[in-house]
Amino acid sequence: MAPHPSLSRDLWQSDASPGVPPLLHSLRELRSVLSLAASAHYIFCGSQSQDIPVWDKKTFRLKDSLHGHTGAVLALEYAEDREWLFSASGDSTVRVWSTCTLTPIYVLSPYLETGAGDLFSLAWSRSLQSIYVGCQNTSIQWYDFKHPVNATSAQLGDSFGSPSGTSTPRKAHKFFDSYPNYERKPADIHARNGSSSSRDISPHSDRSIVLAPKAYLHIPEANVIDSAHYGYIYCMILLQDSEAGGVKLVTGSGDEFVKIWDCSGTPKELHAFECNNGAIFSLVAKDETIYAGCQDGSVKVLDLETKTLVRNIIVQEGIDVLSLSMSNSGLYACSANGFVQRFSSSFDCTASWHAHDGIVLSSVISPGSSTDPACLITGANDDHIKIWELTCGKEASASGDTKNMLPSIDSDTSETLTYALSKFVSIPSVSNNFSCREDCRQAAIWLKKCLNQLGAPASLIPTGEGLNPLVLGTFSGTKIESKQPKARLLFYGHYDVISAPAEGWDSEPFQMSGRNGYLYGRGVTDNKGPILAVACAVAHLLATRSLGVDVVFLIEGEEESGSAGFGDAVRKHKDLIGHIDAILVSNSTWIGEDTPCITYGLRGVVHCAIEISSSLPDMHSGIEGGAVVEPLLDMVHLLATLTDGQHQARIPGFYDQVRQQTEAEKVLYNQLANITGRPAASLSSRWREPSLTIHSIEISGPKNATVIPGTIKSQVSLRIVPDQDLDSIANSLCLHLENSFKDLKSPNKLDVNVKHTANWWLGQLDDFWFKALESAVQDEWGMEPLRIREGGSIPSVPFLEKEFGCHALHLPMGQSSDQAHLPNERISLDNLRRGKSVVERFLSTVGEKWSLGDKGTIRPCD
Repeated sequence: MAPHPSLSRDLWQSDASPGVPPLLHSLRELRSVLSLAASAHYIFCGSQSQDIPVWDKKTFRLKDSLHGHTGAVLALEYAEDREWLFSASGDSTVRVWSTCTLTPIYVLSPYLETGAGDLFSLAWSRSLQSIYVGCQNTSIQWYDFKHPVNATSAQLGDSFGSPSGTSTPRKAHKFFDSYPNYERKPADIHARNGSSSSRDISPHSDRSIVLAPKAYLHIPEANVIDSAHYGYIYCMILLQDSEAGGVKLVTGSGDEFVKIWDCSGTPKELHAFECNNGAIFSLVAKDETIYAGCQDGSVKVLDLETKTLVRNIIVQEGIDVLSLSMSNSGLYACSANGFVQRFSSSFDCTASWHAHDGIVLSSVISPGSSTDPACLITGANDDHIKIWELTCGKEASASGDTKNMLPSIDSDTSETLTYALSKFVSIPSVSNNFSCREDCRQAAIWLKKCLNQLGAPASLIPTGEGLNPLVLGTFSGTKIESKQPKARLLFYGHYDVISAPAEGWDSEPFQMSGRNGYLYGRGVTDNKGPILAVACAVAHLLATRSLGVDVVFLIEGEEESGSAGFGDAVRKHKDLIGHIDAILVSNSTWIGEDTPCITYGLRGVVHCAIEISSSLPDMHSGIEGGAVVEPLLDMVHLLATLTDGQHQARIPGFYDQVRQQTEAEKVLYNQLANITGRPAASLSSRWREPSLTIHSIEISGPKNATVIPGTIKSQVSLRIVPDQDLDSIANSLCLHLENSFKDLKSPNKLDVNVKHTANWWLGQLDDFWFKALESAVQDEWGMEPLRIREGGSIPSVPFLEKEFGCHALHLPMGQSSDQAHLPNERISLDNLRRGKSVVERFLSTVGEKWSLGDKGTIRPCD
């Protein structure tokens, strides 16, 4: 089973965890708690009971109950400057209460009155003195208390905040203000929607009289935005509220959109974030960052300045996030399963607790004072309100950075990277093991969700029946004022790994462990660690509004098995991937332990399977030996024809097109020889000379000393270099084997099958992108990186270059001792973190230079 995809570390589960905030007090409400608000002295509760119970914050005793609504109280908003409480209801009215006298002031009816439906959300603007209302009929409506209109009362006082006179009630509504039919009375605003007078008595109060408001107000038609969303407007907040900075309203809806409105005049839509994660049930904001609680159990982190998705926090998959609150100690997410979770500034889960035996429907932060602690107040359909203390020593120590909820420069680096890598490694995504097929799929799903949380909308692309999917995710760079379009970089990697037999491992291969500065586990260096290092680098730039390029992640799951289906899938979905200006790969290691490197060349490969079989079954050598032509002897003779006595390949034309070594290369190899202590000739033979390898001979039968096997199989590979032609070499190998077998005049049957191929690759050392990468490595490590080549092959790199018509770059992060494909695979923690930093430097340089159209002035290494 794949690990939970959330990148938020469950710090609360560790031994050092301070635990959850202590429960300070519990209040019992007789109906579901739908909304909450708090003033300096009181806690207000909106519920299905139609009344608004008021509790004293010092004594936690019921102070009073506000009567007047005839429907469930769906939203509460406290206006501190006016000491008003706004309440919105299913009866299609907003009521305004004095929090000093706990008496009604106004009843505000929306335009079209009950045609607006349930009133789900409220937001008060101090600077504009306006209340904004989110309606069931998808409209946004507002009322300006500075310039009151449509007021029905005897007289409004000199200050509209202190009306006087005898009220004249609004017109009675035929449904909400109707008596039961059997009473045969006309509609009356005191009818309480069919309730008898005895129902007017609150269970919390001995008051049976509903006090009349001072005035009835009506939102004018001009103060309505019809169809502001294509769904109910469940939540709204004000992002900015000052005369100097303007007023911005944020709304969330069942249409899966979060919208930003400029409310300096008539509200004007500035931007719409499409969340694609179900209805938006809750919103909270900190500075320029918006947090949206979604129906699918996630919280979208949205940056207003750059208009980008910064992060996607998975709270609990598939469970509605119905309420969000924020204090200096973190972000509190309340879910439909009764849990509350706290997230720090680096999006780590620092507390999680079962707060209610029901759906947590509402929450609010009550700021502390010199005498009272700050509290988180939660309400649920278990008929309880609970007050959680936030300022105790333990809770405060776990809060992390309290300045803002965006990751700081240092907060979201190595912590998220290593934590995510531990989860990624735990999935045994072995592509060449059929029993791990589902694990590979789960790894792809996990990576998709990981990229999504880091800010890249991601999806899976099928590669064919029985093959592992591609993961495609795109980080969108910050919009810039430039005629030059943003650069688009494709990062290629693979989430599949080679098998990991338990022999030779000092720890569990699929359980990452740290020892002496290294992380151990299958895939930490090849290739899961580098993938996440690059992803975290891009996410960090995105979160700090510094990403000037688009970065497309294309991660396959068949690389260790020959990249089957990769090319066809890329061609089929090329429009989805989009235009690409350069390709970045990080799938190899340094030549040594201490000096950083950049890989600029790879050999190609031809993998060939050879089978020789007789028409006879396995036989006993004592009975049939000498009477039959043995397939194994044929295979030995055939393989012997592949090389000569000097170990050179005897395939016709094999060396004809090999590029000659230049003087510059000789100087480079001599330099590397001095640094690594390896002969220059050895480096040359590994990197730039072709080779032939016989990998195995496999026999049929019980494999004992008396059996003549009827079938023999062998695996052979060729490594090719510039400028050998891949297809010509593969054809020449097959033809040589067939002709050599004919010369044996054997009655047995030969089958030659080229399993897969990969072309050689050579980077462009004078390229804009290469210089930028080389400069970033030098700046990070304080030394000139070594330019190296690699003897291995990555089939997808030359293919992607050809398909997208651009150059590739290869940044190795591991060291030569990383043991890729071997027991105790590891990667240096320092290398991983600094590799991430190199990518950040590289992308920052490219974004800056590209936007200026200045692609020739990047400082190359001396």
